[in-house]
Amino acid sequence: MSVNKVILLGRLGQDPELKYTPGGSAVCNFSLATTEAWTDKQGQKQEKTEWHRVVVWGKLAELCNQYLAKGRQAFLEGRLQTRSWDDKDGNKKYTTEILASTVQFIGGASAGAGAGADRGNSQVDTSYAQAAPTPEYQISSDTSFAADDIPF
Repeated sequence: MSVNKVILLGRLGQDPELKYTPGGSAVCNFSLATTEAWTDKQGQKQEKTEWHRVVVWGKLAELCNQYLAKGRQAFLEGRLQTRSWDDKDGNKKYTTEILASTVQFIGGASAGAGAGADRGNSQVDTSYAQAAPTPEYQISSDTSFAADDIPF
């Protein structure tokens, strides 16, 4: 048994970017910042921000593009996914991102900052959306692997 689940609450670092695949599927990308604050041994307040790449598919992608904007808070659940590709020089590149399955839009449009903040609906304080499973990301029930197939 294994679990691949991510739960994040943070603020968007940029306006969402919506694109469509040649097959017509909507895909939305945005960055989400989560910040941890603590007091160190010397009594100084410290802060660390982590940036997360988020990918959303289907109708949920269109809703994220419609209601989210730079600076707006979002609560999301999903799973980690790592992709690889070859750059123009033939070097293998990797990225790890969150494939979101649910997104909750926190606060109204005024909660966002920046030029895109008016994209949200100020009549709605919170919105909740869940992605329908897409065929590209179905979890396989194939258990025909051996212990030697596990990379650790």
